[in-house]
Amino acid sequence: MSGQPGSKERVETMNQFIPNLRAADGSLDRRDFLKACTLAAAAVGLPASMGARMAQAAENGKKPSVIWLSFQECTGCTESLLRTDHPGLAELILDLISLDYHETLFAPSGHLAEEARMQAMEAHAGKYILVVEGAIPTKDGGIYCMIGGRTALEIVKEAAERAGAIIAIGSCASFGGLPAAEPNPTGAKGAPQVLEGKTVVTIPGCPANPYNFLGTVLQYATFGTLPALDDKGRPMFAYGRTIHEHCPRRPHFDAGRFAEQFGDEGHRQGWCLYKLGCKGPETHANCSTLHFGEVVGAWPIGIGHPCFGCTEQKLAFRAPLHSLAEIERPTPPDTYPGIEADHGGVSAVATGVGGLVVGALAGAGYAASKKLGDGEEPGEGEK
Repeated sequence: MSGQPGSKERVETMNQFIPNLRAADGSLDRRDFLKACTLAAAAVGLPASMGARMAQAAENGKKPSVIWLSFQECTGCTESLLRTDHPGLAELILDLISLDYHETLFAPSGHLAEEARMQAMEAHAGKYILVVEGAIPTKDGGIYCMIGGRTALEIVKEAAERAGAIIAIGSCASFGGLPAAEPNPTGAKGAPQVLEGKTVVTIPGCPANPYNFLGTVLQYATFGTLPALDDKGRPMFAYGRTIHEHCPRRPHFDAGRFAEQFGDEGHRQGWCLYKLGCKGPETHANCSTLHFGEVVGAWPIGIGHPCFGCTEQKLAFRAPLHSLAEIERPTPPDTYPGIEADHGGVSAVATGVGGLVVGALAGAGYAASKKLGDGEEPGEGEK
């Protein structure tokens, strides 16, 4: 269409729009860049040497093309990503990855945005990372979510065919999340259910922790591999353990100290929230060790609310909010001594007998010491 900017001009427009988030002079020296990569690697449990390799890969031009699709969602996962500092949004978009399509962050819109997506998919066929945010409606042919006159179902299947890796970010994209809650009027499903037969890395959470996403993307960009996944497609480095295992309130659970209702003494003292419906014992995630928004304590339990279980399909938007969770792991003192070890009891009779013996010995000692003090020899029975 005449008068419309081409692909190169649109990319330049986007790059001019985003650098406002960078340093005042728009620069990022190598030391800061290496630091950003190292911190991103460390955030997901990778050694510092991996950060250096990630930085080297990016400098060599191995920045992965990312096509980010948004469907039935609240944009919470994107908002979470916007609040990362290590790396920040500017370093992420301009230096670590090539974000070639993202409706929320894109400068172009309408048919220009859709054209950019198709061009990026063509240029990086078989190599780009497809990111899906939001559930995909399937009822009635998927008409309940349409973009540019096409259904989300059609768009995601098309994009997945030529993707090098597929990542479902957030609970909605991972297993349907809130849109799939009963009665699920739109037939919403997660990307793994729609893209059967394909490997889909799921990063569930409401929202997902951005560092779990960044760790996965940077590993793929640097080494061409995906992290070890569990049976639900979740990276083991982030979802290998339950929140309960690393919860800062775990000592209160072991000691039997529980908040019974919101605002009571136990709740104000920071005691365990299990009896208020905390789903930490059966929720696999690293929220307790990797908080949100670069703020220490910024996660549900950290601000005094029970875990909702948002990373678990059987819990999120299904289980009653304040129902008691099942304990998946054996709990103390079955596996190790409790904080207060059990002590044997002493009967009243034994205490009395012991008192008599001690009293008799003390009395005899006093009598003997008194005679010695008076210069008398102790009797035969007193020696």
